[in-house]
Amino acid sequence: MFAAERRQLILEMVRANGAVSLRELARVVQTSEVTVRRDVRALEAEGLLDRRHGGAVLPGGFTRESGFPQKSHLATAEKTAIADLAASLVEEGEAIVVGAGTTTQELARRLARVPGLTVVTNSLLVAQALAHANRVEVVMTGGTLRGSNYALVGSGAEQSLQGLRVSKAFLSGSGLTAERGLSTSNMLSASVDRALVQAAAEVVVLADHTKLGTDTMFQTVPTDVITRLVTDEPPVHDDRAATELQALADQGVQIAVAGASGSPGGEPGPAARRAPLPGPRRGQVPGGGLRGMLGEPTAGAERGRVADLRRR
Repeated sequence: MFAAERRQLILEMVRANGAVSLRELARVVQTSEVTVRRDVRALEAEGLLDRRHGGAVLPGGFTRESGFPQKSHLATAEKTAIADLAASLVEEGEAIVVGAGTTTQELARRLARVPGLTVVTNSLLVAQALAHANRVEVVMTGGTLRGSNYALVGSGAEQSLQGLRVSKAFLSGSGLTAERGLSTSNMLSASVDRALVQAAAEVVVLADHTKLGTDTMFQTVPTDVITRLVTDEPPVHDDRAATELQALADQGVQIAVAGASGSPGGEPGPAARRAPLPGPRRGQVPGGGLRGMLGEPTAGAERGRVADLRRR
């Protein structure tokens, strides 16, 4: 494929999706990330797109929200790894809330195997994934259907969450920064997510590396409210994503990183072994690789190669 054809395809993908990772662009145009990075720089010089933390976004600062069909095809391997690891944090008999999103939908498919679970959600897709699960009770919020992401929003959804108390909330969003925390592009979605957070003792954010450092219009979860972030290994050259992870860890967020291979049960690929990770925080014993940064990991976390940066 000639450079002009390749760059046109890259531009069309970014216009269709709002934000695309270099890894995904390289896969689609069937070339290396080094070549794609060069193409993205050329397109940025022409003012056609912006580079952003291991990917490309539409020009103009805040990214717009993509529809569900576009989101479902972005960073699929990363979302699978994140969902596998996040599911290991859920114990039998727990009551949790799960927000809307493509990554939380992947999580719901895995939660179908957890007996005695109660899941409260405003997502039709999460509920559908759990509809036929044995011994899993699904509680839907009320509200108005937002068709772009199949979620219930509005005052009906928020009121149905009043007085609710669960152990954990699992949320995704459009962007995550250490400065503002989790954010989204839609005001109604942000309001419901804030209500979900109020119902939970712990808040777990699921965000792949393309969302790290991305800031969108409406804040949903401030950084100091986030208990844990479950993410994937950033690309080798994405130093800004690693820096953002360290900044989040410095503010007390526990960081759990799933292997980039997309299969927590298997041996991580070369990218996973080379990807930069946040270093140990003060008070941690250095050495021992990822294992040296952990306390006693759960079996699921061990399978997922978790890098867990404990609170100070």
